[in-house]
Amino acid sequence: MRRTFCSALLAISFFCTNMAVAEEVSLQYKNLKLNANLVLTEENGYEKIFLITHGTLAHNGMEIITAWQELLSDEGFSSLAINLSLGLDDRHGMYDCQTTHNHRHADAAEEIALWANWLKEQGSSEIILAAHSRGGSQTVMFSNQNTVPEIKAQVLLAPEATTKQKHTDNYQQRYNQDLASILSKAKSMQPEAVLENTNFIYCENTQVTAGSFVGYYEYSSNFNTPELLRQATIPTLVFIGSEDDTVADLPELLGQVTNDKLQTVTIEGADHFFRDLYMDEVIEGTLEFMEGL
Repeated sequence: MRRTFCSALLAISFFCTNMAVAEEVSLQYKNLKLNANLVLTEENGYEKIFLITHGTLAHNGMEIITAWQELLSDEGFSSLAINLSLGLDDRHGMYDCQTTHNHRHADAAEEIALWANWLKEQGSSEIILAAHSRGGSQTVMFSNQNTVPEIKAQVLLAPEATTKQKHTDNYQQRYNQDLASILSKAKSMQPEAVLENTNFIYCENTQVTAGSFVGYYEYSSNFNTPELLRQATIPTLVFIGSEDDTVADLPELLGQVTNDKLQTVTIEGADHFFRDLYMDEVIEGTLEFMEGL
């Protein structure tokens, strides 16, 4: 596998890697500026491109996403790694827990759709959806209702996987609080009303709108990627890390899915973030998958 990289050029947002140029691009959505990192290779340009979505409260500059883009570029593949807005204008970096949360799990599907259509407008004829962690469930939410024919397949790294009971238990274990009582309170409030000093996702004692709390904690199959994949209509490759304790139920839940569009690969030794050489194995598996499309 090629591993040739060039140093940054002209500005922080531009770089060259194996005859590829990267830049930050943006579009407008509900009075918000959305941004994404675009890497175009000489080999494929916009024509064949991966659309990558990050995980919970994360961003496109985190290690797993930047490594993914660089390694794809080494193999001649273009990519667009997006930042979900999470309700904020021109968002960069991890979500600051001091900022009031006003976003919902389901919002991501609409933003992924916007970027997919943007790529189509740029001339993309083959779009491969790609995602990590919660971004995986959000991506499959979109792909199951997708109307963009240029989307040909999806590649998911350690996608979100949880049952209703596990969903509730995780909150109890993390915060030693009963989820049901807080959820009931949130559902009794106006969606834009703010819950103060509330434990939410990875943020302790934060501020969150009632609608956001309900959007993340009222259980739905949209939180369980294996359940969503029962309805998948495009070729799908899921990577499992054998040492991943973040989505520990993923292998078992995927094993209950019958769909001839689904392939799985377990990478021995990898945790939830597939660091270092484990990403090389992800790329190797992806190349084999792409050859079969």
